[in-house]
Amino acid sequence: MSDPFNILCLSAQAPDLVTSAFGPFVVQACTQLEELSNQLHLQAYDAVLFDLKLTGGADRLLHWSGLPRAVLESAVVVIGPEPTPAACMRLLQAGVRDVLSSREATPEVLGRVLRLAIERKRIDDAARRAYSIDLTTGLPNHNQLQEHMTHLLALREREPAAMALIVLHLDGFRAVEASLGTEAANVLRRKAAVRLRGSLRASDVVASLGPDMFAVLLAWLDADEDADHVARKLLAAVNQPFQVAGQDVPVGARLGVSQYPAHGKDAGTLLRHAVGLASGGSFGRLLGQGAAANDES
Repeated sequence: MSDPFNILCLSAQAPDLVTSAFGPFVVQACTQLEELSNQLHLQAYDAVLFDLKLTGGADRLLHWSGLPRAVLESAVVVIGPEPTPAACMRLLQAGVRDVLSSREATPEVLGRVLRLAIERKRIDDAARRAYSIDLTTGLPNHNQLQEHMTHLLALREREPAAMALIVLHLDGFRAVEASLGTEAANVLRRKAAVRLRGSLRASDVVASLGPDMFAVLLAWLDADEDADHVARKLLAAVNQPFQVAGQDVPVGARLGVSQYPAHGKDAGTLLRHAVGLASGGSFGRLLGQGAAANDES
């Protein structure tokens, strides 16, 4: 038997979904938005079902502060008395997965709608992860980095502060792939990602820009020279050989630094500047020497 789907609903009475062929479902009912909000803080739910009669209508639900969290974490379905096309569109634009009229919400139909809403959300979440994450390392990819930088730069216009982007072009991955195979090269990439992440603050972002290139976003700098200090720390981290398939693998690094606002005020300009320096080797180059670090695969 498959694990049951956990459903949280804002309704005067929990719907009877025990007999639905699309379950099994475990349903928990709340009668107030505050109670429902508290439950969302306590545990995760596969779906959240709202009866608009208890929310005070679509407008009240759309202005509820807890809706963004609900649609982010769960598949949200809404039941309302003959919802209008305009109200349906506004709810869908806010992240709601489906809207049913009260007369349609029989146990058979509701079970199907909830299950399909859950599955659609899972598919969308998987696609979003594939779009935004480098699957080999688990790091944000180029698109996600640019999106994050764009949001951060918009904040910097209102709250000016220095920030920097460091790009590292690492040498050695292709040699490992040629001699030890693709999976060994992927292990090396994961180990490089672990080392870079371990050399930074929790607020800094490490991203993958390709098979042998990483970016580090320093979201806040106390002084302009801090970027060069961090860059040298990252070079020292990758200077130690990596253990891959029982062998010490030296990795070389070329590095470029771009700083906001000196080198640009938009994500694309800052990224191009840093990548250009790293590709040209302007900052410097170090080859791995010394004892291997104890890396995680």
